[in-house]
Amino acid sequence: MTAPSTHTTKPATSVPALLKTAVINAVIALVLFSLMVGVRTEAGSDGQLTYWTRFGELAYLVAAVFGGSIVIELLRQWIGPAGTEKLVPPAVQKGMSLVGRYLAPALLIFTLLVPVIFYDQRYILDLAILVLTYVMLGWGLNVVVGLAGLLDLGYVAFYAVGAYSYALLATNFGWSFWICLPLAGILAAFWGVLLGFPVLRLRGDYLAIVTLAFGEIIRLVLINWQDLTGGPNGVSGIPRPTLFGIPLDRSDDGLAAKLGIEFSPTHRIVFLFYLILALALLTNWVTIRLRRLPIGRAWEALREDEVACRALGINTTTTKLTAFATGAMFGGFAGAFFATRQGFISPESFTFQESALVLAIVVLGGMGSQLGVALAALAMIGGFELFRGLETYRMLVFGWAMVLIMIWRPRGLVGHRAPTVYLKKAQAISSDLVKEGHG
Repeated sequence: MTAPSTHTTKPATSVPALLKTAVINAVIALVLFSLMVGVRTEAGSDGQLTYWTRFGELAYLVAAVFGGSIVIELLRQWIGPAGTEKLVPPAVQKGMSLVGRYLAPALLIFTLLVPVIFYDQRYILDLAILVLTYVMLGWGLNVVVGLAGLLDLGYVAFYAVGAYSYALLATNFGWSFWICLPLAGILAAFWGVLLGFPVLRLRGDYLAIVTLAFGEIIRLVLINWQDLTGGPNGVSGIPRPTLFGIPLDRSDDGLAAKLGIEFSPTHRIVFLFYLILALALLTNWVTIRLRRLPIGRAWEALREDEVACRALGINTTTTKLTAFATGAMFGGFAGAFFATRQGFISPESFTFQESALVLAIVVLGGMGSQLGVALAALAMIGGFELFRGLETYRMLVFGWAMVLIMIWRPRGLVGHRAPTVYLKKAQAISSDLVKEGHG
């Protein structure tokens, strides 16, 4: 006699329910796209507004939403989330495990060779620097959101503090990048602690609202404190970094003149690439080391259950403050690099859209996963550039792609919520289950 199976399958959605969902989504799309695409206004030569419509394109978009809703629902029923028993058999799981083991080293080796392969392609090098900047920002926010479970919507504030700290110290006191870089991280960490104190008793949506307000406060202060920050005009003439005091320019004291080679502007771009790569790898190494320390285990305990964490005697106040300070410090480092790379900064570079983008990278990559955040940054920034040829429709195509990815991988590209430390007995049992094909 066999025991009854406890596995239940979700019943398939009926055709009327499927059509009802598609019609509702199409109506919502009709309302939204009518304002953005269907009706346009232009100012004439006499100052009057001229209205014109594009109902053909509006109809195509609504039809695409209607058909896409049906396709997505069918994919949800047929494929299901990745990691389920139906989708990933044991042989495929083993193959995915091998890919995941060698993917990170292969990705690192390719990254190191990017300036060699694409030396003559300035656009690729600039895009690679931008991707690495968001990788570093994602790894910094991953400490707060992915490890400690604290939803932060104002992470761009620490990015701005680091950028303005370096810009003001370098332009007013003439300090070098290597002196200002740690100071920018320390100041950003200080502001992270200041943010942590008011939100110690908050969680969930309330925490998100307060952090969002903090990011807007910093941006408005940068705009209105014109005597210090330059207001909307920002700070210009920010000095570039040097290589052990040697500038990377055309002067007789420059690196090219000392090495006896012809100067090329690409030298500075390559130097900036390896600089942000080193900062990103430092962020990754420190984060991995912290996860194995008691403070990292406290972050994971806080993420899973704050009440149980407090009942175990863990100081949640210190745990939250260290998470905010650590994540803010890495954001400050990235901000200092952004300032020295651009040579000019203004409050327009630190809007809520930047915080939302970094948070989307962390969620899409998988909260708590270092490799997932790197892949998500590559997909978000590189993918957005890949769809540039679609002009006004690239946001729509990119949005649909993200929706499909999150349906297929609800925990992110590389979901990782497993604890860092296991008990030996539990780890042995887990290993036995995996060998038997039950894990």
